[in-house]
Amino acid sequence: MSALLPTRMVEKPWGRDVLPAPFKTPAGKRIGEVWFEPPPQLPQLLVKYIFTSEKLSVQVHPSDAQLPGHGKEECWLVIAAEPGAALGVGFREAISAEAMRAAALDGSIEQLLAWHPVTSGDFFYIPANTVHAIGGGISLIEVQQTSDVTYRLFDYGRERELHLDEGIAVARGEPHLPSLRVRVPERGSVALVDGPLFRLDRIAGVPDAATAARYGEAAVLVIPMRGEVRVSNERIAPGECALAASLDDVASDASALCLIAQSSGT
Repeated sequence: MSALLPTRMVEKPWGRDVLPAPFKTPAGKRIGEVWFEPPPQLPQLLVKYIFTSEKLSVQVHPSDAQLPGHGKEECWLVIAAEPGAALGVGFREAISAEAMRAAALDGSIEQLLAWHPVTSGDFFYIPANTVHAIGGGISLIEVQQTSDVTYRLFDYGRERELHLDEGIAVARGEPHLPSLRVRVPERGSVALVDGPLFRLDRIAGVPDAATAARYGEAAVLVIPMRGEVRVSNERIAPGECALAASLDDVASDASALCLIAQSSGT
């Protein structure tokens, strides 16, 4: 049986008519996301590629404590960005729930967000309750808790449902912590997330002993970015995602780069 996860392309109003290689856009479709179906061994994690031509809605997700089984924490690794592209994450300064609601209604919430200019290699962890928006002209890999609960606070006049009551109830009106965003170097292995919900590493070449020990013998998701990566001797190419029974089943050459993800509960 192939280690590759099934892929699903998702149309979005802010998506792209032409996706970057190695992806191919179906004729007449505007694709914003490429999903890899979570396997039974790791149902808690969803991996996506996201491609934007316009800004996404200003939105927020609940935590598991607020909506058991449907909480959503996520992280983003930017892989390409047009000049001037930015991510809106958290607020520039503290804001009350009442002021946030008023800003969502009149559209000024967009200007109240902290917009971070980005280029390839920028990484952001987005805790539940963080108000955020992905800007246009960005390609990124997202690893998240498997949940489809999104509360839209503002959507630039697009005719989609907003969720002000639910969103304001869970949103934190505060800045994003600087410790939750880093610049990932072009070379070398980097630990990006280490719990409490999941782990994520960018691995260069063969994993070192410390990384192997953290991941143990449990299943992992493998997202190749460059070079030769194999799972159980099956080649996994950039633009694909695979399930490995453990990190021991992942082989790569010295020039390879890949992301490795695992639920912290495994």
